[in-house]
Amino acid sequence: MELSGNSKELALLKTFSPLDAMRPENLLTLARRMRRLQAPRGRLLFTEGDEEKHTFYLLSGTIDLMSEGEVVGTVRSGTPKSKNPLAHALPRPYSAVVTSDRIEYLHIDSEFLDVVVTWDQTGSYKVSELRGIDEENQPAPDDWMTALLQSKAFHRIPPANLQAVFMRLQRIDYRAGEVVIKQGGEGDCLYIIVKGTCLVTRETPLNKEGIKLAELRMGDTFGEEALISETRRNATVTMVTDGCLMRLAKEDFRKLLHEPLLHWVDFDEAKRIAASGGQWIDVRLPSEFEHYRAEGAANIPLYSLRLKLAGLDRNRHYVVCCDTGRRSSACAYILSERGFQASVLKGGLSATEIARK
Repeated sequence: MELSGNSKELALLKTFSPLDAMRPENLLTLARRMRRLQAPRGRLLFTEGDEEKHTFYLLSGTIDLMSEGEVVGTVRSGTPKSKNPLAHALPRPYSAVVTSDRIEYLHIDSEFLDVVVTWDQTGSYKVSELRGIDEENQPAPDDWMTALLQSKAFHRIPPANLQAVFMRLQRIDYRAGEVVIKQGGEGDCLYIIVKGTCLVTRETPLNKEGIKLAELRMGDTFGEEALISETRRNATVTMVTDGCLMRLAKEDFRKLLHEPLLHWVDFDEAKRIAASGGQWIDVRLPSEFEHYRAEGAANIPLYSLRLKLAGLDRNRHYVVCCDTGRRSSACAYILSERGFQASVLKGGLSATEIARK
């Protein structure tokens, strides 16, 4: 059963880490992608060695964690251990088996969770204030933001550039029947649909009216192919209804989709840097940091990094980490941009032995 995002459900999500520190609008975005499920005694939630990117939170009941057929731990709902995702490291260090009569649990795609958590800690403004999407009959900001966060185009944007992308978006209103882009025209912008429906057509030698290729709706993007390939538009996009689009100019698109110059290190190299006078900086939330951490790491959550810069040593080499590498890459970019020597742990802590202890 999918969550609706009502106040009771949001209060429930606030009991888990790292959801407990998220802003309401971003928590609502997550809620609408979560499912609340049940499993009977004996059911396997996941198996040891599994690498599928799913996140599980235990709501009620008990599970056993097993390694090579032996029970190595038990997680009961309502305990401090159940506040964190179940055996979140990949590949899974354990299998999870239901041992109570039944359990209830939350399930969400890990990639989507990671993107929203990163956005929550890097976006420092309200979407509605930027876009003026508080007018009558306009969609709520979280609706189109939820759709956009799921798009592959959005996932390609480096975390360090997320805020800059949204700051550069330009809002344009269109009427039904207006042509947004014309086949054969120059590729000059990426478009995001905030409200309304668009029709994609392509003209052929045998069909000058254009063959219908697709209908696009809120949260869909178009126009990026011509920007990436440096070619002309390969289709025409026309408004079917009145609507509102966000537009990102070609120069901004190319600049902000470019991966910032970051120095990535594996776990062995990261340990060598730390042992040679370097310092781990863990940018996860305190509740995540308490769950597991690198030895000697300092916890500076991403959202507070700029406030802590004055206390950092410019002569020290910092190894920045989070659970996946997404938040830490954003942090390392900020540090590097300001003249600090910073490396990023490739794959994050969830891919290391630290998360498996």
